[in-house]
Amino acid sequence: MKFMGYRRPDGSVGIRNHVLIMPTVNCANLVARKISNNVKGTTWFEHQHGCSQLAPDAVQTARAFIGHGAHPNVYGVVVVGLGCEVVRAQDVAAEIKKLCPYKPVHVVIIQDEGGSYKAVQAGSSAAHNMVLEATAMAREPLDVGELILGTECGGSDACSGLSGNPAVGAASDLLIDAGGTSILAETPELIGAEHIIAERAVNEDVKNRCYATIKNFEEMAKKIGVDMRGGNPTPGNIEGGISSIEEKSLGCVYKGGTRPLQDVIGWAEKVTKKGLVYMDTPGNDIEQLSGMVAGGCHICVFTTGRGTPTGSPIAPTIKVATNTPMYEKMTDDMDINAGTIITGDETIEQVGQRIFDEMVAVASGKMPKAEVMGHNDFAIVRIAPTM
Repeated sequence: MKFMGYRRPDGSVGIRNHVLIMPTVNCANLVARKISNNVKGTTWFEHQHGCSQLAPDAVQTARAFIGHGAHPNVYGVVVVGLGCEVVRAQDVAAEIKKLCPYKPVHVVIIQDEGGSYKAVQAGSSAAHNMVLEATAMAREPLDVGELILGTECGGSDACSGLSGNPAVGAASDLLIDAGGTSILAETPELIGAEHIIAERAVNEDVKNRCYATIKNFEEMAKKIGVDMRGGNPTPGNIEGGISSIEEKSLGCVYKGGTRPLQDVIGWAEKVTKKGLVYMDTPGNDIEQLSGMVAGGCHICVFTTGRGTPTGSPIAPTIKVATNTPMYEKMTDDMDINAGTIITGDETIEQVGQRIFDEMVAVASGKMPKAEVMGHNDFAIVRIAPTM
């Protein structure tokens, strides 16, 4: 099966051709936003990181930036820094260029340019030229097996584990069977269901790493006096009809479908294996989404029962409603209604096929509603306190 995408010189494929304006420190957020506002056809994000971070956090922050800049959905990058931060724009740009020597990468340092106004001018000029080049590229037929899917659930309800999540799992299986890759994430939302995914591991090493990753998260929570089991992280989940983290986990794990688990990787680490991959992420929607995208996911399918409007700045995000009333109430944000499973009008397999077909259409250029709305959500996981 084919979709229409962009073949990069290193052999990777993209489903978008973004020019990304990327601040590497929160002090550069305003300049990055103004550059993007000046140049139609660009995308950008903001964040609160890049300085006053200890080494592990600085490394992880840089990995997230590099993963977004080197992403095959990105044609070119304008990297914006202040000039005195820990995560330096020129270092991030150099790593992106090292990974993708074919990619246009331009660095703007606000202090070197002589202030914000001049930095906006310099960045806008570089971004303008990149957009002209990017729009000259044409899509071509590519195999659907080259796609990497990110799966996510947020604002869950009692229907999530019965409709939307199993349907995404069915779509995940279809992609993997076609030679593609699917990411299962949200470590705290696998607590209580870890045996289901771990027992599908391709070998003992992957199985042990799966168990260890989830155990480590629990132990970290216990060190600050929190017992994850028997509780629930959000009031919205409880209002939606979910009684405990175990119940949420038993619904969450369905997003991983039924295929063997091939690998376990850290937050924002690059996906290197085909098939089902488990990424160690928080349950926080934006931190999870940003980690999967930095790891290489081309497209995300996000199930929600309460209604969660969010999306990545560079990877289109398809929203799946788990119940019909919410779908009808939030039609501006929802792309697919899986509530038809609850009413008995469709099977899990039928909705899974619809999700898969929508993925192929979006990979070929169709814009899901989060992309039309211009969601550009981005967040970085923190390891240690700010210094």
